[in-house]
Amino acid sequence: MISREPIFSLRCELANILDFGPAPFGHRRVVNILGGTVNGPKFTGRILPGGADWQIVAADGNIDLHARYTLQSDAGALVQVDSKGLRSGPPDVLARLGRAEDVDPSLYYFRTVMRFETSHADTLWMNRILALARGARESNAVKLDVYEVL
Repeated sequence: MISREPIFSLRCELANILDFGPAPFGHRRVVNILGGTVNGPKFTGRILPGGADWQIVAADGNIDLHARYTLQSDAGALVQVDSKGLRSGPPDVLARLGRAEDVDPSLYYFRTVMRFETSHADTLWMNRILALARGARESNAVKLDVYEVL
């Protein structure tokens, strides 16, 4: 079971995809994180530049995601995010996403499991939860609605 409402939503600004091509474990890509915003009832702040999403694209176009980045709350708390997930869908929809077209998120599956690490008193609760996020991809951004696993 997850929380009824998101604990926060984020919009992450992304650099262009670095495409490494076929590698030993699959087609490897890296997407650097430029920054972004976080808003919600349990956390408000920003995404700091410097993180990245390390991706493996499967032969069928589905993408294994592993992002690590840092949030900073309005109160100054630093929170490390470790997010692992999957983006999948019909080949034509994935091709449209690959061309940076706007695609209705209901046409593809984009979910992540998130863990947090922090030492700030205001955000210690985040060390003790798992979160699930539902995502949407824009041309140079990702939107995630983040729910607490209860």
